[in-house]
Amino acid sequence: MASYLKRLLGALGAYQIASVLQKLLAVFLLPVYTGRIAPGGYGIVETLATFVIFVSIVTRFGIIESFLRYYFIDEDPARRDALVRRSVLFLMVTTTAAAVVLVIPAAPLSHLVTSAHVPGAFRWSVLGIWSFTNLELAQAVLRVDERLRAYAIVNSINVVVTVAGSLVLVLGLNKGYEGLLIANYGTSTLVLLGLWWYLRERLFRIPPIPTAAESFRTLFRFGLPTVPAEASVYALSVLDRQFIVHSQGTSAAGRYAIAIKVAGAIAFIVTAFQYAWPPLAYSVTDDAQAARLYSLVTTYYALITGWVVAGLALEDRFIIRVLTPHPDYFGSYRAIPWVSLGWAMYGLWVVLLVVAGRAKITSRNFPAALVGLVVNVVLLIVLVPRYGIAGGGIALCGAYVAMLGVMHLLIRRAFPVSFEWRRLAQLAVVMGGLAVGGDLLLPTSGFDGFATRALVFVAIGPVLWVTGFVHRAELDQGLVMLRGLRARIGSA
Repeated sequence: MASYLKRLLGALGAYQIASVLQKLLAVFLLPVYTGRIAPGGYGIVETLATFVIFVSIVTRFGIIESFLRYYFIDEDPARRDALVRRSVLFLMVTTTAAAVVLVIPAAPLSHLVTSAHVPGAFRWSVLGIWSFTNLELAQAVLRVDERLRAYAIVNSINVVVTVAGSLVLVLGLNKGYEGLLIANYGTSTLVLLGLWWYLRERLFRIPPIPTAAESFRTLFRFGLPTVPAEASVYALSVLDRQFIVHSQGTSAAGRYAIAIKVAGAIAFIVTAFQYAWPPLAYSVTDDAQAARLYSLVTTYYALITGWVVAGLALEDRFIIRVLTPHPDYFGSYRAIPWVSLGWAMYGLWVVLLVVAGRAKITSRNFPAALVGLVVNVVLLIVLVPRYGIAGGGIALCGAYVAMLGVMHLLIRRAFPVSFEWRRLAQLAVVMGGLAVGGDLLLPTSGFDGFATRALVFVAIGPVLWVTGFVHRAELDQGLVMLRGLRARIGSA
């Protein structure tokens, strides 16, 4: 068990390097960008970004999910290379076809998606669909081989070049929100081409004796059932932005976008977990050991993300005052706790997806996702008119609660995992109670407000310790792992 946890921590570290760098730079530059871009512009950028990811999910037809699942069927290098080539070629074809179809009617589609006439920005988002989807598969090749250093370097380069391009376009050339789109998707395209060149031996070399990979029929049988579910899940992110931008306006969508930026503290943890977890989870061959690992990882994932959510909920007003000096953005704080909690619950959904994938019952993903989608629509209609962007965040959380509950009921007999319900409930009570109590009772401005809320955040650890959350055996094992990590760093 310890070896698997070490691999997960190592992978998370590699996947977080670029994310940490990206979030730090984004936070540092947010006051600069908000001084040049109005909330409406940020609303357009965020709406198009969600559109890119949603279309990407549809156009890949579940091929990336199938690639991750079948790569570990056996260790034959020739078969694995054949699978890589087949998957990459398929995505090149589907994403190119989608780009051609979408770029022609850019003007009417831009208005449909953003409620604004921005055909130029929409065309850049179409490029983003092509580059983002293909880049995700190229990165998946590095992930399954656990080439963590290469993954970290590639993504760090992507972040640095994107930020540099954004500064030049937004500040130097006054391209506004469109400059953010150009820098983001233009850089992703260049990084994709560079990564293809790095992987050229696996992508373009024709073996002397061709080795058959899994057929498209086999890949689609596993991957296609995941598409409706994944699209439905991501539609939660599309629907709230679409509902807000069309009912509350682009300025409200911009404030919601800033809340999402701040919630990036959770998003980068979740993204790293999403990339690191499936390859490791599928590589565990013993079912009993896998079930125990899934349970333990779920508990400590909830601990880490829950603690961060509590901190954001306590300090949201102070964070917004520092990052967005323009008063039009201050209302963003209302959505921060809810968006952060929604992001954290998405990681729990990833855990259940892996359970379903291991049991080969991916067709059950969609009913659970559909329930979440319906709940989201109903809550958006009820809550957004009354609570504004906070209502959008609450609707997102409500949808995830429904979705996780249904998913667990559908898969619990196929591959039983004894989740630690007592400790999960303990986390919810302690962290939720301290965060809500602190937010209601403590000052909302001034140094005394910031300091007292910070003390409540720090107090979460001792309260969990006193109430018996930490098991002694886990603590000893964690100390051993930390000593080993320190020794490796010292010898490097």
